[in-house]
Amino acid sequence: MNSRANGESRQRHLLVVDDDDRIRDLLKEYLARAGFRVTGAADAAAAKRLLATLDFDLLVFDVMMPGEDGFSLARWVRASGPSRLTPVLMLTARDSSEDRIEGLSLGADDYLAKPFDPQELLLRIEAILRRTGSRPAGTARLSLGRCGFDPERGELTRDDEIVRLTEAEAWLLRRLAANAHAPVDRMVLARETADVSGRAVDVQVTRLRRKIEPDPKTPRYLQTVRGVGYMLAPD
Repeated sequence: MNSRANGESRQRHLLVVDDDDRIRDLLKEYLARAGFRVTGAADAAAAKRLLATLDFDLLVFDVMMPGEDGFSLARWVRASGPSRLTPVLMLTARDSSEDRIEGLSLGADDYLAKPFDPQELLLRIEAILRRTGSRPAGTARLSLGRCGFDPERGELTRDDEIVRLTEAEAWLLRRLAANAHAPVDRMVLARETADVSGRAVDVQVTRLRRKIEPDPKTPRYLQTVRGVGYMLAPD
């Protein structure tokens, strides 16, 4: 399995939505060991909140969930969700042809019946990503006044001169660039960097503003969204 954790999959971010805590945690652990970043959600409402603030390379939806089921969530994603072009893999305990047809008709890219071998799930995920050519969003160069940021390279320039970034600063800029013009929750950023309090995120933001902003005290490009977190607002 580790042989499949190549440079391509290592950067992929997956959303796993399943109301069964045990299955969700097992999938998160297994896929993380395979080299993916994995975020979990227990229901459709939690998934929608995550989809509003994060970019994902592939969505894994359980069909049979209380309240809004996986079919309805997939329909929302394809019709009006912020990730309507993101590939979707459906999981279900029902293996009827009608369910399979319904899932695929909603725009799902694949359909896997429970119980399944985790290795098969991994193979299907990798096949979907190869087939769709999915890449992390936000890789276009962003203009920030006199500065420019290339998310793919993690490279910041000012007047065409390279501005040195620490690894943490480059990660944070990439993360915000993937959601340009949309706020990213401060505590989501904190959890992704194992920063329980969020103070480390605040420190990185302060340092980045000194490198990007004409006036760091009145930021134009790296903005604070009160009660939420931070937002990158390129030209």
